[in-house]
Amino acid sequence: MGFFDGYNVSTSGMSAQRTRINVVSANIANAKTTHTQEGGPYKKQQVIFEDVLLNQTKKIGSNDIESTNNKNTAPELRGVGVKAILDSESKPILRFEPTHPDANEEGYVAYPDINPVIEMVDLIEAMRSYEANVASFNTHKNIDSKTLDILKV
Repeated sequence: MGFFDGYNVSTSGMSAQRTRINVVSANIANAKTTHTQEGGPYKKQQVIFEDVLLNQTKKIGSNDIESTNNKNTAPELRGVGVKAILDSESKPILRFEPTHPDANEEGYVAYPDINPVIEMVDLIEAMRSYEANVASFNTHKNIDSKTLDILKV
């Protein structure tokens, strides 16, 4: 394990959770959107994460040379990344609102199947995960600072 691996894992987690926070925020903001550019109501989105392994990274730092030269070892975890942002396949919720501009011939309006309460719970979970990655980063930084202080003496 290299000197900066802990930082890399924490920052990749923060980046992934930031993407998740943005997507969940968009879901909450568009919970009542009945018409999009593509036509029809807004489709809820969900972030899919994947693990990022050492042998999958394009950029190799100086601390990675020893582990990449040894082909017998299993690839090391480098962090987490966003694999995809998927649109929901759920059907829209139809509400009878004949005066709405997006109402169909029978007077029903298609709303996205987004529950704001569930989205808020997902948002809180993403924020807490982000905060946990920040705490991990700061702990790693403090350990490194203490180590350098000890080595000075």
